[in-house]
Amino acid sequence: MRLGRFYQIQKTLLEYGLDELIPAQWQPWYAKAARRCFFWLKNRYPEQRPAARLRLALQSLGPVWIKFGQMLSTRRDLLPAELADELAILQDKVAPFPGEQAQALIEKALEINHISDLFTDFAVQPLASASIAQVHTAKLRLADGTDTAVVIKVIRPGIQKQILADLALMDSLAAMAARFLPDGKRLRPREVVSEYRKTILDELDLQRESANAIQLRRNFEGSDSLYIPFVYADHCRHNVMVMERIYGIPVSDIAALEAQGTNMELLAKRGVEVFFTQVFRDSFFHADMHPGNIFVSREHPDNPKYIGIDCGIVGTLNAADKRYLAENFVAFFNRDYRKVAQLHLDSGWVPAHTKVEEFESAIRTVCEPIFQKPLAEISFGHVLLNLFNTARRFEMQVQPQLVLLQKTLLYIEGLGRQLYPQLDLWKTAKPFLENWVRQQVGLPAVWRQVKENLPFWAEKLPQMPELLHRYLEQGPKQQQALLLQLQALQQQQQRAKGQIINAVLAAACLISASIALTTPQGWLAIPLGIATIALAIKAWCR
Repeated sequence: MRLGRFYQIQKTLLEYGLDELIPAQWQPWYAKAARRCFFWLKNRYPEQRPAARLRLALQSLGPVWIKFGQMLSTRRDLLPAELADELAILQDKVAPFPGEQAQALIEKALEINHISDLFTDFAVQPLASASIAQVHTAKLRLADGTDTAVVIKVIRPGIQKQILADLALMDSLAAMAARFLPDGKRLRPREVVSEYRKTILDELDLQRESANAIQLRRNFEGSDSLYIPFVYADHCRHNVMVMERIYGIPVSDIAALEAQGTNMELLAKRGVEVFFTQVFRDSFFHADMHPGNIFVSREHPDNPKYIGIDCGIVGTLNAADKRYLAENFVAFFNRDYRKVAQLHLDSGWVPAHTKVEEFESAIRTVCEPIFQKPLAEISFGHVLLNLFNTARRFEMQVQPQLVLLQKTLLYIEGLGRQLYPQLDLWKTAKPFLENWVRQQVGLPAVWRQVKENLPFWAEKLPQMPELLHRYLEQGPKQQQALLLQLQALQQQQQRAKGQIINAVLAAACLISASIALTTPQGWLAIPLGIATIALAIKAWCR
């Protein structure tokens, strides 16, 4: 199956003429020779623009590749505008499957005879179609007899089999990379693929997505920055999800946002604040924040609010990773490269033999040029390339648990670049992170831990006198028992030591007896043999 899928991928890339996008001088001789071997696979779409051919190829390969194209579409600093615009179509304009088939899937999942039993005004034509699911509009009948506008999300039929085949192929390629590439072990490609596998398979379960959306909505209840639509959990299944319909402007529609007088600077700043709030306050962040999943409310353009949908992919961080990242960010903002280097060593992300001074100098070389510049003037692609070279030089390992966070940071940067290119990302994020770090250390953190543990302490306080009396009463007995155990262990060690000595002497006598048999004094072998037997018996008895 893996070989078949691998051939299908190569066939698709060649039939869309994507090999023509690579300059000839960049292609090694064996790649050119391999291309000639597949002479029957020619470019079938020469009339299409190269950007359109790439988008169509990714779309035909399925959801794993479509999501890759979605991420690339946000990197307008790395890609030409024409290519980025074409890939942006993948965000919500993937070819749909028949609406009648979607209706049948909804009826089966919700166990209703006909769609009209639960919904009115069901639109057979999908509102949007993405890589894994598509969305239909309808009105849901509520218990009080009224109707409310909703959208119904339906997983594409048969999509799981295709995803599993692609993931199996990716795992095989990752295993080859880990074995044969010079940086294979350091980059840990199999762990990265494993993390991605978990993420994309979770996205196939709409009940998980509904739970994620409910959690995010609760985290931002009453917020002026982010709104998450209400989810009708009673009507959600593993392949069907029903949620409130929202009416917003796509965040990528800059013209519409400017036409209604949206405060673009505030909108961009709130995007950064929402991300850092999710990561460092909640440890629960939306990890698929491409423009197709983000809208802006039409209400109060002077005080704009984001609307987030498609919560199938979320990321979490443990306390150690969260604190490590926050301290690193603050150290970067303060240009304290020595602390950044030391934090990497303390976390174990670089080998212990790394020289802090050299690592500090390398980080300074990469990061110093990016400060005190607006976002539009910062080439993050160049910075990432330098950081990769630094990682290779110092054998820094890739951390799979941070892959989602890294991808989300790329989305946030691309979003900020589109909305307000003059945004100072560092100036916006620094106060938030410094405040978070202050909350984690010092008296505020101690007081918060006391408050969190107070109910437990209050529960155990009445038992303290009895526990103290029991400890004082049993303490001498436990000490005596421990002393006896130590004495027994000492005797056992003495016996083992004597056994080893006797065994070594027995072996020496045996060797000496064997040598004596080959000499004129062969009679010495008799007493040596007797000594060997005696020492062996003594060692065995011990």
